Amino acid sequence: MQYLAPDALARARRVRLVIFDVDGVLTDGRLWYSREGEELKAFHAFDGHGVKLLLMAGLETGIISGRDSPAVAKRAKELGIQHVMQGADDKRAAFERMLKRAKLPRAAAAYMGDDLVDLPVLNRCGFACAPHEAPEDVRQRVHYIASAEAGQGAARELCEFILEAQGKLGPLLRRFLR
Repeated sequence: MQYLAPDALARARRVRLVIFDVDGVLTDGRLWYSREGEELKAFHAFDGHGVKLLLMAGLETGIISGRDSPAVAKRAKELGIQHVMQGADDKRAAFERMLKRAKLPRAAAAYMGDDLVDLPVLNRCGFACAPHEAPEDVRQRVHYIASAEAGQGAARELCEFILEAQGKLGPLLRRFLR
């Protein structure tokens, strides 16, 4: 079941930058390693298209991840994600640097995170979001909880919610119906 704080719609309307954690948000959180030790990740096309919709609507996108993965760099490049910070031991500091580069205030940033290490950003951004299965300590501190699970459309659901709040989803959908 989706959760919306009473002011979620107003917060979503102010968003100009949507930032995602990776493991447990854009992926299902499982870590896969090849026989050679290469890290493998599975990303859902639904979530990727949600990111593309944000970009088509003129919003900026970002990733802040505590891990450093070539797969994430490749996926971010494929999707056109402008701001990518991997290996972020201090996600709060990474968030502040990203905002400075984007020249945006905290209120204009949405962040979707799934675990305790994301709380420093979730507590500071303008629109804090989590996938359905985030721990209760995270769920209690966000403005939006997706009904979909991580790596299975939670990010797409958030993208569409923001776009709908801003009146941009309908015009984007009509572009595909031509």
